Amino acid sequence: MAKKVGVSEATVSRVLNGKPGVSEATRQAVLTALDVLGYERPTQLRGERARLVGLVLPELQNPIFPAFAEVIGGALAQLGLTPVLCTQTKGGVSEADYVELLLQQQVSGVVFAGGLYAQADAPHDHYRLLADRNIPVVLVNAAIEHLGFPGVSCDDAVAVEQAWRHLASLGHERIGLVLGPGDHVPSARKLAAARAIAGDLPEDCVARAIFSIEGGHAAASRLIDRGVTGIICASDPLALGAVRAARRKGYDVPGRISVVGYDDSAFMNCTEPPLTTVRQPIEAMGRAAVELLNAQIGGTAVPAEELLFEPELVVRGSTAQAPRG
Repeated sequence: MAKKVGVSEATVSRVLNGKPGVSEATRQAVLTALDVLGYERPTQLRGERARLVGLVLPELQNPIFPAFAEVIGGALAQLGLTPVLCTQTKGGVSEADYVELLLQQQVSGVVFAGGLYAQADAPHDHYRLLADRNIPVVLVNAAIEHLGFPGVSCDDAVAVEQAWRHLASLGHERIGLVLGPGDHVPSARKLAAARAIAGDLPEDCVARAIFSIEGGHAAASRLIDRGVTGIICASDPLALGAVRAARRKGYDVPGRISVVGYDDSAFMNCTEPPLTTVRQPIEAMGRAAVELLNAQIGGTAVPAEELLFEPELVVRGSTAQAPRG
């Protein structure tokens, strides 16, 4: 318990025995850790209900979302806030349904890490419901405008610039993009950055896909058929799909086709070949999101602005010199 919270065993003992000499923040953190680890609270402490924060994710198959959940959940627990994980399922509970459930639980706030706020054409009424109720909210990664919530994002433009310059330095002249749907804000930012750096980006060098390995496979297949030798993908699963597409066509990666992912999610250094990708600073972004949320919970006015975090290109084995001839 002490290790989980980052305090001494004596401090944990004082909290559990209701003794003075412990700050309120530390006391709440210990009680939250007790709940998270599955221990029953001492009888004299059961009347205190832990403060709840919704953590809404679109899925758990892409390793980037469990990574965000781990950082955000840990940072919340240290502040005495209990994360309530809400994961959308196809044909199951929707994001709007989760918001209704969270409101019923009288949550202190909500963090969204990937969701409908990043799609311009998606329904957004449930966000307005949160705003109308003055529930503190923080959005992670590129929301549409006018929602009125603070956010933290990885800089999509810098990510594409890093990936593009890397492939260009290897001699790739025909570079393609595998992006999400047309109304997906992070993908739109990536496309705008690619057009800015390329000068003239042919439309046949851009392919759209759903965010999955299968989507990446289908989109990359089209790009390879159009003569692209370097592929920049909007997520690591899309990039793994691109590698598979190249191999299914009998092309070597990186000998014939170079592939760059985005996220640097878990195990990307264990793929074959290890994936060159652009790393999101998950730790810094997650902690910043929690700081923004906690400030709002404490009554501090937080500007509805977006904090942009710098990504980092991680070069591994899926990129190489462009093929000659």
